[in-house]
Amino acid sequence: MKPPSSLPVIGISMGDPAGIGPEILLKALNDPGIYAVCRPLIIGDSHILKKALDHLGFPHHLHIIDEPGQGYFRFNTVDMIDIPLLNRLNFTPGLACMETGTAMQEYVIKGIDLALDGKIDGLVTCPITKTALKLAGSDFHGHTELLAHKTGTKDYAMMLAGKTLRVVLTTIHIPLAQVPASLTREGLIRKIRLTHTSLKSRFNIKEPRIAVAGLNPHSGEASMFGREEEDLILPAVRASNAEGMNVHGPLPPDTVFYHAVQGRYDAVVCMYHDQGLIPFKLIHFKDGVNTTLGLPIIRTSVDHGTAYDIAWKGIADPSSLMEAIKMAAFQADNAKTLQ
Repeated sequence: MKPPSSLPVIGISMGDPAGIGPEILLKALNDPGIYAVCRPLIIGDSHILKKALDHLGFPHHLHIIDEPGQGYFRFNTVDMIDIPLLNRLNFTPGLACMETGTAMQEYVIKGIDLALDGKIDGLVTCPITKTALKLAGSDFHGHTELLAHKTGTKDYAMMLAGKTLRVVLTTIHIPLAQVPASLTREGLIRKIRLTHTSLKSRFNIKEPRIAVAGLNPHSGEASMFGREEEDLILPAVRASNAEGMNVHGPLPPDTVFYHAVQGRYDAVVCMYHDQGLIPFKLIHFKDGVNTTLGLPIIRTSVDHGTAYDIAWKGIADPSSLMEAIKMAAFQADNAKTLQ
C-alpha cells in the first residue's frame, strides 16, 4: 500500500447544492477505501456541507483550508476549500435558482484552476444542472463546455467508462435529426485518435483495440439504408489504421456492444448520444463514470444528474461518484508513470 503522502490529490467539486451532490460526496468520503487510493479535497460551500453532515448524521469534521498543501487527508476529516456564496437560510433543496447556478460554476472554475496550476492531480465533478446555469447567466451548457473553454481545448470527447464497457461519443447533446449532417471524416478521425491516445495514457492500455459503430441499421447494409458508413465512417477507420491504430468498423450497432463486453474491444466510438449511453447504462447504471478526453487535466464525473426528486432525502446512491474518484486517482497514477 502506498504511503498517504504519495497518493494523488483529487479535487471534488460539490456540484449543484440543491441536488444530490453534497449527499453523495459525504457518503463517498464515509468509505475508508477512498482514502486508500487518493487524498480527496472538496471544493464547495462549508455551510451547505455542514447542513448535509447534520442531515446525514455523520460525525466528520470539516477542515477549511486555503491550499491543498494544508490538508490533513485522513478519514473522518473532510478537507475543503470554502467558496461561501449561498445563504443557507434561503437555500431550498431541490430548487434551481440563480444563486445555486453561480455557486456550482465557481466550484468547478476553482477546481480547474487548481488542476492547471498542478496543485491537484485530478478533478472530479458532482452533478450540475443546465437550468441553474442558465438562470445565473452562464455562457456554458454544462461541465464539458466550461472545461474546454477554461483549458483552451478544441478537440475533446466524452467517454463513459466502466469495468466492462467504454463508449466514446462523436456527437453529444444535439437532436437526432442533426446527427448525420454533423458527422465528418475529419471529426471522426479526431475522436478515434483521442480515444486511442487516452486509452494508452489514462487507462494504461498498451495497444488499444477500438471499435467504431455504424450510424444506420446493419451499418448501412451496403448503402441500402444510408451512405454514411461508405462515405464517412469507413474512410475515417482506414485513415486511423494508416496512422498505426488498431481500429475496426464500421460495425453493426446491434452487435458491436456485445463483442466489446466480451472483451474484443477496449472502447466503442459511437455516432450519437443514445447509441452509446443506452447499452452503457444498461450495464453500468450505478457505477458508470463520465471522463473527458483531450483535456490537459484529468477530469471525471458521475454519469447521472442532480436528481432533484430525491435530493436531501438521504437515499441517493454514491456508487458512481466513488467510481469517478477511483478512476481519477487511477488516471493520475498513470499520468505520473508516464512523466
